[in-house]
Amino acid sequence: MSTLAQHVILKKNEEKRLLNGHQWIFSNEIHRIEGAPKSGDVVEILRSDGRTSGIGLYNPLSLIAVRFLSSVVETIDENFFERRIRAAYDLRKKIFAESETFRVVYGESDFLPGLIIDKYDDYISVQTFSAGMDSRLQVICDVLEKIFQPKGIVERNESSLRALENIPERKGILRGSVQPAVIELNGLKFSIDILNGQKSGFFLDQRENRLLLKPFSKNVAVLDCFSNEGGFGLYAASFGAASVDCVDISDEANIRAKENASLNSLKSVSFHTADVFKFLDESVKNKKNWNVVILDPPSFTKSRKNVPAAIKGYKEINTNGLKVVTANGIFLSASCSHHIDQQTFLNIIADSSVKANRKIKLLKISGASPDHPTLPSMPETHYLKCALFSVE
Repeated sequence: MSTLAQHVILKKNEEKRLLNGHQWIFSNEIHRIEGAPKSGDVVEILRSDGRTSGIGLYNPLSLIAVRFLSSVVETIDENFFERRIRAAYDLRKKIFAESETFRVVYGESDFLPGLIIDKYDDYISVQTFSAGMDSRLQVICDVLEKIFQPKGIVERNESSLRALENIPERKGILRGSVQPAVIELNGLKFSIDILNGQKSGFFLDQRENRLLLKPFSKNVAVLDCFSNEGGFGLYAASFGAASVDCVDISDEANIRAKENASLNSLKSVSFHTADVFKFLDESVKNKKNWNVVILDPPSFTKSRKNVPAAIKGYKEINTNGLKVVTANGIFLSASCSHHIDQQTFLNIIADSSVKANRKIKLLKISGASPDHPTLPSMPETHYLKCALFSVE
């Protein structure tokens, strides 16, 4: 028997994905709505025969009409958020026992759909991608203050994805105060600005993949493309690289990367403000080579309709990237476009190797750091691919 006044009744058999662990209900899977739920309201999800499938956050303006919250009908209040956030935090502390910097909540994967929480020691950055989470932001902040007692909480809600939920973009300090800080990850220090830096402050998802460079970096030349604040390149330098060239189109990113190099007393690193596509093209023409080449570009597509153009872009940079690797060198390539699945990504690099006339061997394929867990039943949570190759 239903206990909520607002119901979403699914079409026949449309509960199957939900029962298999997917967290979204799309608008075309709904048979009818009972009551008058508004954007962000909690609704009970009913199968076509009237049986309950739990509750979710409703948005009539989004293609994702319901984001699943719980298999039982319960009150979505401060206690609910405290239980879920504490559970997510406990898991992270098992993964990174010596650290207080990690992604605490990764949306659907932590059963808090549309909510991202990143912790950088004493500061917290929050992103809300659903109307339901956005309308509960103050309650979420109350819980974060209770659990973590942070010096400051900011929201980094500048993502264009919010338009899909009909919620405005915002950025600002929600609680306390913030200032630039220094974090330490795997032995290196990084200066971060969680209010104005990249994404939520720093790219934590490549945290473990950067360590893949350790066996290959000593006394060699390294090229780090789309270097951002220096992640891969600075680790290569710390592993003993003879020289590291970091290339990024952003002056601001390069300034921060230089600060990070100085923080760690790394002197073998050079920074180039340039378009990576043009930089690689010119490097091929000038027959320049590096022993280790890293490609970690931003997402080339946010939607399925732009996948063909994204594939073209990935093929161009991977082809030229492979051309500038020395014989018996190392090539690391990544993609954070979730519309490009792992096999498509590997096919792109295989095609690029043929075009570049290079033989490659896959040494390792990995995803995001484990504080970004994925749901096997929900491919949308698996976005990052990072592949390490030897090149002949």
